Parts: sequence; structure tokens; C-alpha cells
Amino acid sequence: MKNALKIFSGHSNPTIAHEICHHLGIALSPMEISRFSNDNLHVQIQENVRERDVFIVQSFTHPVSDHIMELMIAIDALRSASARRITVVIPYYSYARSDKKDAPRISITGRLIADLLQTAGANRVLTMDLHADQVHGFFGVPVDHLTALPTLVDHVKDNYDTSNIVAVATDAGGAKRVGKFSTRLNVPMAIIDKRRVSDTQVKQGVVVGDVKDKDAFILEDEISTAGTLVSTVETLLAAGVRSVHAAATHGVLCGPAIERIQNSGIESVITTNTVTVDDTKQTDKLTLLSVAPLFAEAIKRIHTGESVGALFS
Repeated sequence: MKNALKIFSGHSNPTIAHEICHHLGIALSPMEISRFSNDNLHVQIQENVRERDVFIVQSFTHPVSDHIMELMIAIDALRSASARRITVVIPYYSYARSDKKDAPRISITGRLIADLLQTAGANRVLTMDLHADQVHGFFGVPVDHLTALPTLVDHVKDNYDTSNIVAVATDAGGAKRVGKFSTRLNVPMAIIDKRRVSDTQVKQGVVVGDVKDKDAFILEDEISTAGTLVSTVETLLAAGVRSVHAAATHGVLCGPAIERIQNSGIESVITTNTVTVDDTKQTDKLTLLSVAPLFAEAIKRIHTGESVGALFS
């Protein structure tokens, strides 16, 4: 296994790539990424990959376009170097939010990026907690879709009193995800009636469900600017909850997110390392969990032909 399996990483999240390799007991393979004087990217694979089973780790984080282009060029370089199979490991697939035509004359970019990955030479995709399940169907190659839900649930069970918790969905679209969260915790759930005015502005309505004197746990797939999160916190506090906490797979935390979280009434936020959270985003309210062991096990199972779905049975 160690002789046939190769793992590479782009610039977006090398930390999780190193952790994955640590759990697999192999070294991260070298790959040089540089720029020419005209700003064009240059990628060179610095190890023999002929007939190897290759995995390349890259999250779609800021600067997103640069990281996507890095990945495309790396895939093409690996294909040219005669890799037997190329699996792209995308812990955070940000364009999954562009999954439908909800305005005239726009691109369904989630599908476009999926097509580009296949054209570049990707044979398989490994990702985690897509914004919407239907994005899975955008790919013309096999997709293994992991979830951080067990990791988040285990942390909550180990560190919180679950006897008074109510799981909260920020809108009807997240109800299915929160339903699984509440089932695993064996707690009730509530839904916020939300109206999205724009990409950055959300109008909250009312709470559907009993939350009075409860410890509310908001579950999201990602926290971006934290606008939805903070408005949900305000709605829940107005409804009489005892405390508010949040959990999300992808802690993007861009723009005013950290300031909003710090100034809000939320007591704690749990997220994972699918996105790099640098020192400027650290706060005593934030807990970062690693999903590297889960990715490492999934990579091992893909490599050996075992079931990935059995991880969540």
C-alpha cells in the first residue's frame, strides 16, 4: 500500500494534508507550485507517479480561483505523468452553493467546476458535506461524500449536557441535516422561518418548535460571514432560550464573521479543519475539530477497494 499510494497537496490547506498522511503513515509527496513572471501558474510533480494511485488535497478557499486553477493544472500534470488513478480530495467545495438557476442568465457553477475537474483528468472525487445533496449528481465520475456529523455529535456528547438541548435549523432547507443531528443526539429540533433578501442580508421570522429555557444548538454546513448565524442567535434569544451554541462543518469565517460572533450572544462555535482557520480568526468561542482521521480512513478504503459508506453505518 505504501509503495502504490501517493498524496499531494495544493496551497489551500496543507495542514489537513499533512495530518491525513500522518494517520496513513506515509509522507506527503512533493509538488512544486510557482508563478511565471506573467502571473501564470506552474505546477511540477516532483516524484514518480507512473501507475500509482494518486490523491491530491485542495479546498476551494480564498483565493478560490487560484486554488481551483492550481488543482486543474496539478491533475493535468499527474495525468501526463501516467498516474493510474487520480482522486481529487476537496474537503470544502465552495461552489456547491451555486447549485441552481435562481436568477436569469446565470451559471450553475457547481456543475461547471465538476465538468472541469473531469476534463482535467480526475477519475474520482472525495469531498465532505456539500451544501446540497443534489450537487453529488453534477459529477460524471464516482463521488464519495463524507460527513462531519459523527465528529460534531461526538464532541457535543463529550462536552455538553445534552438533556436540555434543542437542535435548530436556520431554515427549512437545513431541516434534513439537523434532523440527523437531533436523532444522533436524541434531542428535539426546531426550525427558524427565514427569508433571504440577498447574499449578505437575511430577514428572520419566527421559531417553529419549543425552545424556551432550552440550550439551543444551531447546525449549519458552513459559516461564511456569520450573518445568518447571528440573526438566528438573536431570534432564539428573543424566543427565551437559555443559551445558544453552533456547529458547522466548514468554518469559512470570512469578512466580519469573527467580529460578529464575538459581539453576539452565542456562547460557543464548533467547526472543523476542512478550511484553514489562521491565527487572525482564533477566538475563545471557537473550537476546531480535525476531520483528517476520517479523510485518511476514506482514502485507505478507496485505495484498497473497501466500502466508504460503511464508515457511517
